Amino acid sequence: MTSMQINGSETGIVRLFHLDLPREAVERFTTQAGTGEWPLKYALGAKTLRADFVDVVDIRDLGDMVLSDYLAQAHNATGSDFRALRQRIDALRGHAVVIPSQAFGNTAQTLTVANPLRWIGTFGEVKPKSPGPKLQSDAARPGESRPADTQPPIRTSGALRLATLGLGVLAILLLALFLR
Repeated sequence: MTSMQINGSETGIVRLFHLDLPREAVERFTTQAGTGEWPLKYALGAKTLRADFVDVVDIRDLGDMVLSDYLAQAHNATGSDFRALRQRIDALRGHAVVIPSQAFGNTAQTLTVANPLRWIGTFGEVKPKSPGPKLQSDAARPGESRPADTQPPIRTSGALRLATLGLGVLAILLLALFLR
């Protein structure tokens, strides 16, 4: 039995398990029943496990793609541990269970992995690149904040003020002509 700690604030980690079951028993084991019974969760010894994030992979369904390439592309698996285990990962047959950090729902817990699961490895995920340069607008700069319900002052150029004044004078002249 393998034991591992899950930190409640963990992000960017993906765990790989091999599932040693006959093909016809996999769905029953990996699917949470309407009654709440879930053999996969029990075999992990997990307090919290979110089904939407658990990825059960039938390795045959990958076709020509090897499992390590699938992990790298679909789950952004990376790191020296991942590179060191690629051959072992690619030698797996049957089904694999991939569980990213999100699956544990930010719950600190100790997993006690039992048969028919076998832990293969824990890998980091590729970190996203920075979204871009810092914003340069006045609104992005720290300073005095104003209440959300107030409008910022409207700044107008001299030419815009002259044009507005000219239109106002023209409107008054036209109005005076029509009222005569």
